[in-house]
Amino acid sequence: MPTPSPEIQAFATGFPITLLHAVVALAILFAAAALYILLTPHREIALIREGNNAAALSLGAVLVGLAIPLGISLKASTTLIELALWGVSVVIVQLLIFRLVDMTLRGLPRRIQDGEMAAATLLGAAKLATALILAAAAAG
Repeated sequence: MPTPSPEIQAFATGFPITLLHAVVALAILFAAAALYILLTPHREIALIREGNNAAALSLGAVLVGLAIPLGISLKASTTLIELALWGVSVVIVQLLIFRLVDMTLRGLPRRIQDGEMAAATLLGAAKLATALILAAAAAG
């Protein structure tokens, strides 16, 4: 039986590791999103089910805002432990920043519950701006 090409061997060796790193990053993403949902005084999922666009924009920005630095962490990490450390650290900072923005914009939970798109858009922009800064910091 002929020996597989170096490309096939590299794929066979690297794909399981890549898959494992992606699964860990996705687990961190979903755990962080769940934590964020628990930390907010309004219930985004219930509001989204009721058709609240402001809640959908806010939660969507959270997911993208968490995914950006996690994606960079995937690129910057060489081991699973390093990925977990980078991933968890950027998520903690991101969640703290999100909480500070939520507290700074007074009445924000009520405004999102009321469907105020202006407040949700500003909150979403702050979350994404923070994500980009954290991603650049993680990238070194």
